[in-house]
Amino acid sequence: MLTFYTAGESHGKGVFSFLDGIPAGLRVNRDMIDADLARRQKGYGRGGRMAIEKDRVDVLSGIRGGVALGSPIMLAVWNRDFENWKEYMDPWSVQPGKELYTPRPGHADLAGAARFGHTDLRNVLERSSARETAGRVAAGGLLRSLLGALGIDVYSWVLRIGKAHYEGPFDRASRDSSSVFCPDPDITLAMEKQIDEVRENGDTIGGEFKIVLTGLPAGIGSHTQWDQRLDTSIAAYLMSIPGIKAVQIGKGVECAELPGSQIHDEILPGNPKRRASNNAGGVEGGISNGQPIEVRCTMKPIPTLQKGLKSVDIRTGESVRAQYERSDYCAVPAASVVGEAMLIIAVSSAILASFGLPDMASLTPAFDSFRKRGESL
Repeated sequence: MLTFYTAGESHGKGVFSFLDGIPAGLRVNRDMIDADLARRQKGYGRGGRMAIEKDRVDVLSGIRGGVALGSPIMLAVWNRDFENWKEYMDPWSVQPGKELYTPRPGHADLAGAARFGHTDLRNVLERSSARETAGRVAAGGLLRSLLGALGIDVYSWVLRIGKAHYEGPFDRASRDSSSVFCPDPDITLAMEKQIDEVRENGDTIGGEFKIVLTGLPAGIGSHTQWDQRLDTSIAAYLMSIPGIKAVQIGKGVECAELPGSQIHDEILPGNPKRRASNNAGGVEGGISNGQPIEVRCTMKPIPTLQKGLKSVDIRTGESVRAQYERSDYCAVPAASVVGEAMLIIAVSSAILASFGLPDMASLTPAFDSFRKRGESL
């Protein structure tokens, strides 16, 4: 069973990932983790924080000589900006000057204060900040080595920013050359224009991205309990990303307007069984069906605005404008990288739960045998 948690604050010493249940003998590709962390920092519309940080993974436990030991793994992504904040974020003695008393609409500030009883909203902001997602991407980057060893690949691209929309095919080189991770150069420019318009107005904008996972055999997940369904896990992990307001698997909301004859994927003869389409997005009855897993995620605009929305000073109850914290104008491209990480973690967790084997020497042949069984049906 895979255990995964993150820790750390936005302006604290760092962001951390804890992973337990990683099979012993997994050869971990550090460059792959760092490449994902670097992609997360990119994207047209990012704010000044990304000019400060140069994210790289640091391993604190569980890996020796590039190989997982089977013991808990702790990953760190250190915050360079901590040097500018250490007198305000020190664990033992905090200097005044960075308190926050005006909650931002759309952020966790006010709800978090209600949950934990904080009177300084910075105690909420620091943990609810999307900086936490660096820890998710580090964990996903490590587990990319696991899925790669099992013949599974994961990639994403941006479909929409504001009114600029792309529905064409995926091309990795074109995606990587785009400032917004969209494979089409003309629509990339249209997306940049959408971001420029909100930046000029001190506003923010959201969008949509798609993630595809290929190589997963049929049979991962279960129909027998709600919490063992693969789509349950996928939806939960992706909805947990800050700012994500909708997750669709396969055709998603289009299923509401089309008849069953146009939605359900017809089964064709052969071994393995082929499908005439992939409207289910690779999951039927909570179980992978051998088709690519296809997921779309919708991200709301960043809630930190230069021209703050109406809010209230929680000390006085007085009506004020929400306080501005340095932020992005658009983080959809970065969120697509986080989405990859969370889909990787969700599927890795389902695979490890299905086999329960402690080392790669046992897991790899068992997984290959399972794949062949599904292909023979």
